[in-house]
Amino acid sequence: QVQLVESGGGLVQAGGSLSLSCAASGRTFSSYAMGWFRQAPGKEREFVATISMSGGYTYYADSVKGRFTITRDNAKNTGYLQMNSLKPEDTAVYYCAAGVRPAVRRNGYDYWGRGTQVTVSS
Repeated sequence: QVQLVESGGGLVQAGGSLSLSCAASGRTFSSYAMGWFRQAPGKEREFVATISMSGGYTYYADSVKGRFTITRDNAKNTGYLQMNSLKPEDTAVYYCAAGVRPAVRRNGYDYWGRGTQVTVSS
């Protein structure tokens, strides 16, 4: 079992930045790939970014490529999502997830956090 807790969400103006964290506990964090997803009101939960166990492979949704950066620190059992140049359409609840390999589909992950709200004002 892996327990995931997101933090770092909040309210920011368009063009601003936020850094999300995903703290893991339980089984060894470095044994899992990690992903970030988001869900806006009335919409499906969508893929944002994923990173391999070692951190050597990353992949992003087109909508965030060049603005968001996913990283991890296995020594701290923590993953991160740095979000720059935020837009109102980035407003959503952001979730981190852990799975056996990097994936873009929700069913590729076995463990999920409860999410953190990100609101971008125009």
